[in-house]
Amino acid sequence: MSDLITPGLVALDVHLGTTAHDVITHLANQITAQGRATDAAELAEHALAREAKTATGVPGGIAIPHCRSAAVNAPTLAMARLADPVDFGAKDGPADLVFFIAAPEGADKDHLKLLSRLARALVKKSFTAALREAQSNQEIVDLVSDVISDAPAAPAPAPAPADEPAAAGPAATQRPKVVAVTACPTGIAHTYMAADALAQAAQELGIDFAVETQGSSGSTQLDPALIRDADAVIFAVDVDVRDRGRFAGKPVIQVPVKRGVDEPAKLLTDAVAASTDPQARRVPAASAQESADTAESKKESFGGGLKRALLTGVSYMIPFVAGGGLLIALGFLLGGYAITDVADAYLGENTLWNLPDAGLAAYLGAAAFKIGSLSMGFLVPALAGYIAYAYADRPGIAPGFTAGAVAGFMGAGFIGGIVGGVIAGLACRWINSWPVPRWLRGLMPVVIVPLLGSIIASGLMFLVLGGPIARLTVALNDWLSGMSGVAAAGLGLILGLMMAVDLGGPVNKVAYSFAVAGLGAGSLVENPAPLMIMAAVMAAGMVPPLAMALATVIAPKLFSGAERENGKAAWLLGAAFISEGAIPFAAADPLRVIPASMVGAGVTGSLIMVFNVVSQAPHGGIFVFFAMNNTWPFFLLATVIGTVISALLVIVLKKFVRKAPAAPVQPAAAQSAGVAA
Repeated sequence: MSDLITPGLVALDVHLGTTAHDVITHLANQITAQGRATDAAELAEHALAREAKTATGVPGGIAIPHCRSAAVNAPTLAMARLADPVDFGAKDGPADLVFFIAAPEGADKDHLKLLSRLARALVKKSFTAALREAQSNQEIVDLVSDVISDAPAAPAPAPAPADEPAAAGPAATQRPKVVAVTACPTGIAHTYMAADALAQAAQELGIDFAVETQGSSGSTQLDPALIRDADAVIFAVDVDVRDRGRFAGKPVIQVPVKRGVDEPAKLLTDAVAASTDPQARRVPAASAQESADTAESKKESFGGGLKRALLTGVSYMIPFVAGGGLLIALGFLLGGYAITDVADAYLGENTLWNLPDAGLAAYLGAAAFKIGSLSMGFLVPALAGYIAYAYADRPGIAPGFTAGAVAGFMGAGFIGGIVGGVIAGLACRWINSWPVPRWLRGLMPVVIVPLLGSIIASGLMFLVLGGPIARLTVALNDWLSGMSGVAAAGLGLILGLMMAVDLGGPVNKVAYSFAVAGLGAGSLVENPAPLMIMAAVMAAGMVPPLAMALATVIAPKLFSGAERENGKAAWLLGAAFISEGAIPFAAADPLRVIPASMVGAGVTGSLIMVFNVVSQAPHGGIFVFFAMNNTWPFFLLATVIGTVISALLVIVLKKFVRKAPAAPVQPAAAQSAGVAA
């Protein structure tokens, strides 16, 4: 498995910038240049997003940025020994040894085990010392290959030997017993480093210890007997603990996984102290209760919780919308726009062996349209269900979906889904906080919480809130349908600005969600306004990457080599309505790129509304032109105008609002990285 790292993926004694962002970006480019990834910008974006959740610096001058990304072709290690150490968030100072672990989305467990072995080896001083003394790239490769090939299995519990003599006299004491679970969002590095650090500290402190690593390379659950006999449990995790109920009743110390790496001895000492403290926090029987009781949840403001819940609901809803919308568009392509009127009849009365008079294409178009329509039907229930999930974990899903279905039944639309989901989530969290007998605790998450939560949320929607929200939804649709001229252009401007302000972030998602939520009520004849809004959002979202691509062609000297390469990929990303194609440019120069993008996107959004362009597909950019009826030429015109405006504006800003960028020195092993969509 030595192909995980090659001499071309190693850079020794180099200067890669002054921030973790600089180093990660460079290593992502290096991985792509070696053919191990297809898109350096996407890989860097995912690694930086992981870095934002938890800093990857660990004690000893080491950093392990890591991520999973669809841009990665094969599990890969890239290593840099920095001439000037860079701060990655470790308590003991900056890091001079940086390992970038890049794993594909579907990496097999064997490769993930090897990556986790490297992470574990980095807590050993002898290994890191050898890395610092290595004289060549090949020597680094050999050191790493030896470690990942021969590393021992997961740390085993350290029970006292059976023949160990007991301490003399009545003062003899039994060794404390502690179990732990470690887990990080990607399950590659910190999960295993925390486990090893805790195991080593437990051995030094004389504590019987066993750990369960819930990582990407698989997880072997702790023996129930070890859990039963444990005096306390440590959860060093950044994600939910799987099957938390196994530890019910045990004194618990719960911390972020990074503290398991940084402070293992303190965590073990705290766990031993909690084992004799009757007031210590204990693991409840239901994971939702734990979620409700965590300090993080208590500190979160209502507004912060609402924002988190809405974004969770939207993120789970979008796959239903994107897949369903594209299938509907495919149905139009195969069967024409009249397929909406005949799809049910075709599918009910015909088969592949008894085709309708319109032929095979019409029959397949009817099937695609119907599948897409059914998928879109989950829009409001999925939104509500996963909003409730964000508040109350799994017990909130059923009440949330039910409240969303009620909102759809009553015509309350996506506004009703949001309200129903919030009510369901808060109700379930409240119900799960009730002090109930231990024998009843096991029924709470599977019977009592979903039942009562559904009664409360759906009951309120039926009896009190559904009617007023439905009337509000009708009024909103009527207002949108009657919008024209300046009002329509103004709405398009606002939506365009929102799509470009954070390029796939929360504001962008709000605008996109507003558009897709109205698709179900839109029609080409009776109510085209929601379809116009969808077209405005899609066209505006295409402008930033297309504008950056055009700018790199018009004025290439204003952009770095990496940006010019990113510009080549941005053509396709922009054409497909992937706004994130502009992120590498915005990250490098936000004060000029983002305002320029917003101006062009705003103009495009306004023009789409003025031209009465419609889109019945929620995604796909120019590749779903057939879902735009006969308005697609105006869609292209509006997009081109906005693209040209943003491109020219960013060029002007770069020429006359100068900023001297500090370009990092490229190591010999790295080349300019080309990216492809």
